[in-house]
Amino acid sequence: MKLIPYLFGLSALLALGASAAETADPELLKKGEYLTRAGDCVACHTAKGGQPFAGGLPMETPIGTLFSTNITPDRETGIGAYSFEDFDLAVRHGIAKQGYTLYPAMPYPSYARVTEPDMRALYAYFMQGVAPVKQANKDSAIPWPLSMRLPLTFWRWAFAPAVEDFALAGGQDPLLERGAYLVDGLGHCGACHTPRGIGMQEKALSAGDGPDFLAGSAPLEGWIAKSLRGDHRTGISNWSEAELVQFLRTGRTDRTAVFGGMSEVVVHSMQYMTDADLTAIARYLKSLPASNPGAPAYAYDDQVSKALYHGDDSKTGAALYVDNCAACHRTDGQGYARVFPALAGNPVVSGDDATSLIHIVLKGDTLPATHQAPSTFTMPPFSWRLNDQQVADVVNFIRSSWGNQASPVNAEQVKHLRAELDVPALGQIPDPHALAPQH
Repeated sequence: MKLIPYLFGLSALLALGASAAETADPELLKKGEYLTRAGDCVACHTAKGGQPFAGGLPMETPIGTLFSTNITPDRETGIGAYSFEDFDLAVRHGIAKQGYTLYPAMPYPSYARVTEPDMRALYAYFMQGVAPVKQANKDSAIPWPLSMRLPLTFWRWAFAPAVEDFALAGGQDPLLERGAYLVDGLGHCGACHTPRGIGMQEKALSAGDGPDFLAGSAPLEGWIAKSLRGDHRTGISNWSEAELVQFLRTGRTDRTAVFGGMSEVVVHSMQYMTDADLTAIARYLKSLPASNPGAPAYAYDDQVSKALYHGDDSKTGAALYVDNCAACHRTDGQGYARVFPALAGNPVVSGDDATSLIHIVLKGDTLPATHQAPSTFTMPPFSWRLNDQQVADVVNFIRSSWGNQASPVNAEQVKHLRAELDVPALGQIPDPHALAPQH
């Protein structure tokens, strides 16, 4: 009989000890929250209007639609039952707790280089710093046989690197290496900004893999992720380190403004990062040489600007530009600093693929507010006002004026993208409330 109270007390003591062991150090939780911001986990794992990290966001891929999963600590529908080993296996190795390979929409090829201490901080934060949400995961809308998981295992073996903690190399700039760790790893910038191969794998995962790394993407959800290398016309050759830091922090500079998916990165991730880490990212990006070093540098040409100033709008698309675009972007193509981006010399304008430019003309976009740049500006859609040929004409005008030298687009390309996007039809005036910022 005396043994029962003893065992009860011992079990209570062990339970108390286990509970204390599961309570993470506040500094570890703070670190995990920062790393979660750096990885922009919330952007993919939160549906529009949904609870943070509860999943359900649709993601278009070449093989169908995927839905992000619930990564809150709910034990039934989220990751609350995951041990650290389960969590690490999913994030860095691309293998679910149940043993199957994850779709590489989860960027585990990049996360493979995240260090174990950072992984433990992330695990602590997701288990104790995130509110549990009971929300069942959605099945993917990928048709059979592409939905089979076994081929993904072979994909992982072929294209995902071995999991290995990133380590500083002796004798190199620590800030530069910190930038490499953030860009190549947790920031997974290559997932959008690196071209894909025939197996939909990133052609390069780091600067050491060659000039494809961060050289710009093919169209993805109606956008082109631009080159982050040192190319003159299509990259960031003309950007200073300070400008890059400003852009990542606020989404705007004197020459450009954020748009598309990058808006989410700035709003949810980059604006919360330290100056030191943003400087590290900028320094690393500025260290990447041009993919096409032989391309000529951009030089401003004022011929079109002078013609418009004197009332000459005879160039194809010029009258459309004056009527629809010049009030914000000006007849000299210089825009207004930190409000309406310049079109002259803009790498997005000069790229080989005009998808992003056509997208913005058709659907508009919103420059989101950030803590250090609290103003929001919206470009309205013009799909209701301009037909396919008119959109092509104004896009071609922009891509061939003020020194821009990009290949022309045609009405058929505009028609194809219009069909992909959820935009007001020609003649259908859009609801102004739909233009309000969604961030």
